Amino acid sequence: MDYYKIKFNPSVHKKYLLRILRGLPASLQSMDTHRMLLTYFAISGLDLLNELGSIPNKQSIIDWIYCLQVCDDSELVSGFQGSSTLNTPFNCGQNANYKWGHIANTYSALTTLIILGDDLERIHRDSVIKSLRTLQLPNGCYTGAKDGCEYDMRFVFCAACICYILDDWSGMNIDKTVDFIIKSISYDFGIAQAPELESHSGSTFCAVATLALTKQLHRLSKTQVEGLKRWLLNRFEYGFTGRPNKPSDTCYSFWTGGALKILNAYQFIEAADNNQYILVTQDRNGGFSKWVNTVPDPMHTYLGLAGLSFMKEEGIGSIFPDLNVSVRAHEHLKSLHKKWREG
Repeated sequence: MDYYKIKFNPSVHKKYLLRILRGLPASLQSMDTHRMLLTYFAISGLDLLNELGSIPNKQSIIDWIYCLQVCDDSELVSGFQGSSTLNTPFNCGQNANYKWGHIANTYSALTTLIILGDDLERIHRDSVIKSLRTLQLPNGCYTGAKDGCEYDMRFVFCAACICYILDDWSGMNIDKTVDFIIKSISYDFGIAQAPELESHSGSTFCAVATLALTKQLHRLSKTQVEGLKRWLLNRFEYGFTGRPNKPSDTCYSFWTGGALKILNAYQFIEAADNNQYILVTQDRNGGFSKWVNTVPDPMHTYLGLAGLSFMKEEGIGSIFPDLNVSVRAHEHLKSLHKKWREG
């Protein structure tokens, strides 16, 4: 049987992720305004592959990330942009219309800096937290940016991560956040993007990770926890799915698997070859795709590697699921927290 099993090929994924850092392929040109997010996926993937040393220009990447930082206490839009698209010769080095931080890009920037070993000393921490506070809605959820953006559980997770990374929880009313999460638990015990919506593994992970980061998992009842574990375990077929009656998808190896890890229930998945779905989406030229015989992309590549990390695939580092970074990067962050608290 082993003859038919697909083997993990880390070298091609290293090449693929380094290509993403050098320039976007044609298939990703529409993502140009989201370069910060793509950079996070690429560098996170290289981190799990233990290949950060292969990045030839780490300091220039760090400097590029900082050039996307917005510090604007008058408009309360501090944070990080997704790319330099709105930075022109006419507004360079100054605030301008729509040069706003976005909550997902701020999360991506901070985690990428941590992975690269930065000390975060150039972060305008107070300004970021002040602006973050204004993005929390009366119902406890967060919107992605000051205006023109949706709100849902993804941004709740990003907000919790930002507060956790900056070691400052004044950017979140935790009780309101927990209330929003509990109200988003569906009849089947999965968690939706918002109350009265369909349960989804992605939003379930975001909710569970937020509760873990805020140390509020105890706010779930025993019935809710056990029901949630069962709902997540039922998302495993020959791969992980995000919802009932949907096909397996590489990214849910992290979203579903990560929630199970946080809830200490991943071990109840007994299939010895549960890595095979991810590996059949492995492109021979590098990268993972969401389904078999489709084009790979940075998000599914990184989340596929993260899922393989849960399965203890040889050659992949361990991950701290609550923050969606490697254990090594999380240890670096803890050393920064210790330094800030002692200083």
